[in-house]
Amino acid sequence: MPNQQLDQLCANTIRTLSMDGVQKANSGHPGMPMGMADVAYVLWTKYLKHNPKNPNWIDRDRFILSAGHGSMLIYSLLHLTGYDVSMEDLKNFRQTGSKTPGHPEYGMTPGVETTSGPLGQGFATGVGMAMAENHLAGTFNKAGNEIVDHYTYAIVSDGDLMEGVSHEAASMAGHMKLGKLIYLYDSNMISIEGSTELAFTEDAAKRFEAYGWHVIEIDGHDHSEIAIAIEESQADKERPSLVICKTKIGFGSPNKEGKASSHGSPLGDDEIKLTKEFYGMNPEKSFYIADEVLEVYRSEVQKGAKAELEWNNKFEEFSSAFSNDAKEFTKWINRDISSAELEAALPVFEVTDKGPATRASSGKVINAIKEVVPSLFGGSADLGPSTVTDIKDYSDYTPETPEGRTIHFGVREFGMAAALNGMAVHGGIVPFGATFFVFTDYLRPALRLSALMKVPAIYVMTHDSIGLGEDGPTHQPVEHLASIRAMPNVTVIRPGDANEVAYAWKVAIENTTGPTVLVLTRQGMPTYERTEGNAASMVSKGAYVLADSDRETPDAILIGTGSELHLAVNAKAELKAKGIDARVVSMPSWELFEQQDAAYKESVLPKSVTNRVSIEAGSTFGWDRYIGTEGTAIGIDSFGESGPAEELYIHFGITTAKMVDAAS
Repeated sequence: MPNQQLDQLCANTIRTLSMDGVQKANSGHPGMPMGMADVAYVLWTKYLKHNPKNPNWIDRDRFILSAGHGSMLIYSLLHLTGYDVSMEDLKNFRQTGSKTPGHPEYGMTPGVETTSGPLGQGFATGVGMAMAENHLAGTFNKAGNEIVDHYTYAIVSDGDLMEGVSHEAASMAGHMKLGKLIYLYDSNMISIEGSTELAFTEDAAKRFEAYGWHVIEIDGHDHSEIAIAIEESQADKERPSLVICKTKIGFGSPNKEGKASSHGSPLGDDEIKLTKEFYGMNPEKSFYIADEVLEVYRSEVQKGAKAELEWNNKFEEFSSAFSNDAKEFTKWINRDISSAELEAALPVFEVTDKGPATRASSGKVINAIKEVVPSLFGGSADLGPSTVTDIKDYSDYTPETPEGRTIHFGVREFGMAAALNGMAVHGGIVPFGATFFVFTDYLRPALRLSALMKVPAIYVMTHDSIGLGEDGPTHQPVEHLASIRAMPNVTVIRPGDANEVAYAWKVAIENTTGPTVLVLTRQGMPTYERTEGNAASMVSKGAYVLADSDRETPDAILIGTGSELHLAVNAKAELKAKGIDARVVSMPSWELFEQQDAAYKESVLPKSVTNRVSIEAGSTFGWDRYIGTEGTAIGIDSFGESGPAEELYIHFGITTAKMVDAAS
């Protein structure tokens, strides 16, 4: 068979597998895989550096299907090229428990680099992957010994470019000059409602050129043009690339090509037969792969093994010449961080009635642990001076200094959080990002993907309550603690003093099963005396007895978090004067507390004590779990106001006096 004819058959096989998978499931999106099959075939067999038998090889190219609704495209590619995705998996598309869910899910399917259902987020996550590659290369590569050298590719759609996060991410990528970021834009001009002319008429080429991207427009069905465009993009080391691929959605379907009807619904048996006839393939065969096609695709297994072997040899040479760097690189990739060394590096804050704001103590912790965790890499969404997150004594991360450790994300909270996900799934990086806690509203969709993928992104959220004061209700998070706590797989920690902050960071760095949100104050607060019984390391338990009653069974339990913990401590003293012997429980993390066994929970919150009072400058929603039906939750179930913090606490009744009254 002539090469050109075989190439077309290889691309058409992606199309038929995708059509058949969607039809069998009676659910899915066949049009995009049919439209982008030519682009995907050329990329995956001619340019993508990957090893199907080792999907986690660190120097592989990354591929993201940002248009995740077209998931049969990537599942077909994974099966064809020899990943652990079987024909049975393709036939089980969108079925419960299968490796082929409706949208690509990280950790479920070998070869899927990130979850990419919500449009725009795959696009933005890829920017984080490219940042990770760039930072690792800048840190470890030596002239002639480049051990980090790979591209991040993505197929993106009209919908991706419409979503706001793509603007944030594209702007960041252009500014950062991420030359190894190459996006293939499926410009098919169709969305669910019909032609994109209904709502999307901007000049995408000019937009991305303005961002500082290399832009080229091609016929997305011409294999030669596709190859030339990829090579031109690879050659541009200073700019990310957008290849605008003019394609036809539902390519080859006699009645649905170029129409919205091929976007989100099965084609139907009759239309599939007609389409296969158009491709010159047997209309009666489903999930069919010709032997010569499989031979082409499965050659990726041998090519991938060879590429990884060549890299292994290169790394051996690197190790011989730069043994310390090689050992450090391996530690970064394996996230090999000594718990003992990390704990030893944590600062110990002096006991004082007027301690630092927890955002300030967090900044000191970051800079105390930066040498023990050299892979710690992050920054703020233009709020570094306020979130206190700069890593001192190192350069900033810039195009000229990719080894720099402080990232300036700009006012792009959503783009920042998505980039954290990209860095986390890429590997080799301990990423963090910071902003005001109220702006979790802007980054929440990416935080949700952090949680869904169970990736160890660290969120440093400061100015956590009405305690920020005069900026007023627009900047005062009230419902945010409750809403973030409601999200599965997220560990929320609201430390109650500076030493709790130190151990909160330790927990965050050692948490590899999901994101951690550190919720920190603007205002100063006391730093408490510690003994073995109330050591700050107890943060890892989620809740512990900070100050116990003199009696075996306390008369009351006072529960505080963050900046309200000191109100509970003060209330204990006042209650003592009234003959009520109370226990103070610091509860920085509900999630960590829920992980403890029943005996520990009972030791902290004995069921026999029903007189319980919680205090937190936020919504009381959910506190009934810990105070029971007879307890009192002191909080704020309205929006805040503008005014000095100390006045607002009195105005909203977040006071020691209120606690004393409730417990009396």
